Amino acid sequence: MLDLHVHLLGHEDREANRETIRAFLDEASKRGLKEIGFADHDYYWDQMNFPLIREVAKDYPNLAVRIGFEAEYRPKDEERIKHLIEQFPFDFVIGSVHEINGWAFDIPEEEHKHRQKEADELYRDYFDIVTRAARSGLFTTIGHFDLIKVFGVRPMSDILGLADEALTTVAEHGLVLEVNTNGRYKPVREFYPEQRLMQEIQRRGINFTLGSDAHCAEVVGRDIDEATQLLRRMGVRSVVGFANLDKINYSLD
Repeated sequence: MLDLHVHLLGHEDREANRETIRAFLDEASKRGLKEIGFADHDYYWDQMNFPLIREVAKDYPNLAVRIGFEAEYRPKDEERIKHLIEQFPFDFVIGSVHEINGWAFDIPEEEHKHRQKEADELYRDYFDIVTRAARSGLFTTIGHFDLIKVFGVRPMSDILGLADEALTTVAEHGLVLEVNTNGRYKPVREFYPEQRLMQEIQRRGINFTLGSDAHCAEVVGRDIDEATQLLRRMGVRSVVGFANLDKINYSLD
């Protein structure tokens, strides 16, 4: 199937060279993926090598190799992100929120602060920024939609109410939401987004894509088959890939 959230550079712990690219594409081929999408973090921009990815991809004719990047969305950075998007003919762009008012909330060192804050307010602040990201017009995809749950802190209020404006904005702007399997390997121990949100996303007719959030070649495609089966059981009939910022539908039937 698809894996459209793969980090070639990891956390800048390797180079974007032929050997590294091949390791990711070999794993994708071994797992039988139809499409793989490289989406390194925008703050590693100077280490990216998009033309080399395109060149190496020619050796994998049975694998659609897409190039995007994952932008850390902060409202003040919209012009900077727009400038980056204009630098290369990307296939897709993921907008993600990892920060609330300068607080990098998803790193392990910050887990204790989640339990010191009022959970509903935390979720409201997070989804407010997600809504602004969706409204910005910069992205094809919103990454790990409910990342704020990463350490297992849950709101008292209904998650559907807290996420309502963000979901409405995603739908209005025709954006895609990913089932990101990496959440299973975080303290929360479940995919992003949670199943109630997945069901609401499906009810609203919002498209899904799939991503492992792999930061090394060995986990490319991890749990993608299970995520696909889950979507199928929920009645989802297709997932979305990308080429030149246009959606490509892949049937799940």
